[in-house]
Amino acid sequence: QESMHAYAANVYTSVVEELVKGKQRKFIAVEQEFFRLWWDAVATDTYKQQVHQLLQEGQLEFVIGGQVMHDEAVTLIDDQILQLTEGHGFLYETFGIRPQFSWHVDPFGASATTPTLFALAGFNAHLISRIDYDLKADMQKNKKLQFVWQGSPSLSEGQEIFTHVMDQYSYCTPSHIPFSNRSGFYWNGIAAFPDPPKDGVYPNMSLPVTDTNIHLYAQTMVANIKERAAWFRTSDVLWPWGCDKQFFNASVQYSNMDLLLDYINKHSDEFGVTVQYATVGDYFQAVYSRNLTWEIRDSQDFLPYSTEPFQAWTGFYTSRSTLKGIARKASSLLYAGESFFTQYVRKHPASSICKCGALKQLQSLRWAVSEVQHHDGITGTESPKVKDMYMNNLMYGMFNVKKLMASIIFDMNNAKKNGEVYSSVYVKDSGIPDVDHYVVVYNPLAWNITTFVAVSVSHLAMSVYDELGHPVPAQVQISAESHSTYDLYILVAISGLSYRKYNVKPLNGKQSAFIGRSVKYKRKDITRADQQSRQLLPVVNNCYQVLFDQNTNLMHSITERETNQTVQLTQEFLEYHVNGDVMKGPISDNYLFAPNASAVPVSKAVGLEVVSGNLMTEIRQYFYSNVTSQDYIYAVYTRMYTVPEGYDGKLLCHRIEQQYSVGPLELNREAVLRTSTNLNTRQLLYTDSNGYQIQKRPFKAYVNNTVARNYYPMVQTAYIEDDTTRLMLLAERAHGVSSQGNGQVEVMLHRRLWNNLQWDLNYSLTLNDSSVVRPVIWLILGTKAVTNILYRTSGLALEHRPVVMFGAFSGDKPKPPRRLQQNSAHGSPVTVPPNLHLQTLSIPGWRYSSNHAEQVHSIRMGKQKQGDADFSRVLLRIRHLYEVGEDPVLSQPVMVNLKSLLKGLGSVMVVEERSLTGTWDVNTLKRWKWKTAQYPSKGLSNSTETSENCIVTVHPKEIRTFFVYFQDQ
Repeated sequence: QESMHAYAANVYTSVVEELVKGKQRKFIAVEQEFFRLWWDAVATDTYKQQVHQLLQEGQLEFVIGGQVMHDEAVTLIDDQILQLTEGHGFLYETFGIRPQFSWHVDPFGASATTPTLFALAGFNAHLISRIDYDLKADMQKNKKLQFVWQGSPSLSEGQEIFTHVMDQYSYCTPSHIPFSNRSGFYWNGIAAFPDPPKDGVYPNMSLPVTDTNIHLYAQTMVANIKERAAWFRTSDVLWPWGCDKQFFNASVQYSNMDLLLDYINKHSDEFGVTVQYATVGDYFQAVYSRNLTWEIRDSQDFLPYSTEPFQAWTGFYTSRSTLKGIARKASSLLYAGESFFTQYVRKHPASSICKCGALKQLQSLRWAVSEVQHHDGITGTESPKVKDMYMNNLMYGMFNVKKLMASIIFDMNNAKKNGEVYSSVYVKDSGIPDVDHYVVVYNPLAWNITTFVAVSVSHLAMSVYDELGHPVPAQVQISAESHSTYDLYILVAISGLSYRKYNVKPLNGKQSAFIGRSVKYKRKDITRADQQSRQLLPVVNNCYQVLFDQNTNLMHSITERETNQTVQLTQEFLEYHVNGDVMKGPISDNYLFAPNASAVPVSKAVGLEVVSGNLMTEIRQYFYSNVTSQDYIYAVYTRMYTVPEGYDGKLLCHRIEQQYSVGPLELNREAVLRTSTNLNTRQLLYTDSNGYQIQKRPFKAYVNNTVARNYYPMVQTAYIEDDTTRLMLLAERAHGVSSQGNGQVEVMLHRRLWNNLQWDLNYSLTLNDSSVVRPVIWLILGTKAVTNILYRTSGLALEHRPVVMFGAFSGDKPKPPRRLQQNSAHGSPVTVPPNLHLQTLSIPGWRYSSNHAEQVHSIRMGKQKQGDADFSRVLLRIRHLYEVGEDPVLSQPVMVNLKSLLKGLGSVMVVEERSLTGTWDVNTLKRWKWKTAQYPSKGLSNSTETSENCIVTVHPKEIRTFFVYFQDQ
């Protein structure tokens, strides 16, 4: 709101006015969130007509077109696609346009997933800027800033994209001019917050162009253009005009720019340069028509990112861990809410719930999850005030979607109107007599899952029954975090996209849940542990034996029972101490990580408690700064499961689930969990790229800052391995991760910083984060073949844990439904094979025509459909989880019959295959084919084959997008 008031609204208003005044003028706009706020709340009808006109004439160009310019390091692919789709849907519905170029100038490092996504969305070229300073200097010198990037090893040339890296001047106009002590080329100055100045005089306004200085301005500009021309292969130079918070007073900008451009063109013989206003599309078109042959870059990314020897931007991989956790939780709830609502609309057309209101509830969370993907959002690089805005929007959206899901269950169970389904913790003393409490559990994945859900209860003696009144395996124990409540773990087996209802009753009957018994061990001084007489405490399930060393209360080893392979494995918390005084050296802040030495162990004593029951053992370790400390800042809760006969326990058994409690930290401390093994890993680490593909991360030695420059983002997965055995870590939020020694992997869990850098103080970017964070990581240990099969499904099972809702239905016992399907309370489940993932099943609500000519025509005639959203179009995405050659079975292409996949939702009438964000029919999408040594002929590349009869073959790593229409009930 403040940015809108102080400058963003003025950018659109004044730029539109100025573009109309001069046909030669151009402008590019990126983030749709600001544009949509302007369009909906500020723009008059006249401005709206002018925008339509300017887009048609190519004076205004939308690039990227997502809600935001998303971060590339710590975001999940699903959320990148969501925010891109959200912006593209608006642009196509409103203007019939589809962005074809990117402008990813500001994310801190570039991921190899992004070029693939942009190719799938129909882009013809990709533009980035922030990559390692030393690498950029080298590429610049050798004219290698432009290349064709094959971001995905499996999709390779099918989804390659021409990529332009901006030179050392990056995306802003150079501000230094030799003839003035003011900055140059920024005639409107810098936007002032929170209010525009009354007199219209902004700070740092450049000298206006006059007859006396125009030649000096022209010389400065031409010299810079020529310097840049030497770094590129064609004689076209992209000269970005503008910067952050510019063009809020566009008339001052354009009037000075016009004079300068005219002057240079009138004297082009003397200068050897001609200049023109252009969009990114104009520039790429010029380069494309030169018909050069370009080098190919493989799937290596540009992470991490350093701006100078002691500035490694690897701190933001962990900054504001709580925000990172909530953003992912919100994304996961949205994923569940979308498929839940889609099924409801399809199966209950005459429902009592207002569909438009329901869609608005979903949209509030789509918008919140989209906006937090911004490169100063989920990154944790915003001020506390902005962080609070993101958090509030996410919480509001989550509240809406929980409310919607609860009301859908309520409607489908047709409960008496005084019964209520509510999303809140089950409380025993609710004072309603004769009430049955229900736990409703929805599985948002399109696979059958068997897992545990945890519910807080106030009694130790509990029983759990399913819909048929059969007892359900469960275990109850005293909670680790609060000693007045108990945790009830219920074993749930639920088919794809289905929910089940469990009845929870307090009672001391014969079917009561297993009780977890606690044994507390003496706190051990780990600095004086006796190495000679080692006593080991085993914790065992069907897959692993984990040994704890009773001299230290630390983990000692894990044995994978199938192969009898034992790995020595210990875990400890350490802290990097960092400097906060710019006078004393490099600092750590929201962005940067600058450790001043190796990490230091935090605890001298460890307490241990083991809670064991028939279904689960929980090992609770408490880390104290010394033997007599009262309080701990660090704790680990490790859970191992034993699955009874008759349940598919493969995934459950193979994971060692860990939850950490970290904080509040002292100032200028960065907390890591280091896992050390005897695997000979040669210090090679593997991390995921946005939850889509894996990147190899060899340890690199640098002259300076080696620790920080070997940190990488882990969005979902990291692993280390030797020749036979692999240790995988799966996460539910992003973290920085590194291998600082052979056989080691360390995860940064939390940061609390303060510094006196003036820029950081001005923007409140000192990260004084005094919170306690509770991230979860699942460990999987085994042979490469076994972990390969497990980790993709396990990663998604962690990302999309079942949604748990609570309800009390008062009065009569609900009768069992007439056609009782034990696994699905509504119709047949939706299930895909284990190497595919149902990435999206939603009702977007867009009203645009999927026929492009028709859509453009109706917009030109002013006949866009107003009014209600379109509930008949279902958006479906299917993703292949494996790379080519990764696994002998799972890497094979898969045939999917969409009719039978979705038969539970009704009878499929029409399927249209679309581009990633839905705005192109894939059969008409012809992207530019850039010439490479591999493929000499330049031309347009056509994408995938679509089948007639709703049968599609999904190849490794493909993401296929469809519009599905059903026969009306």
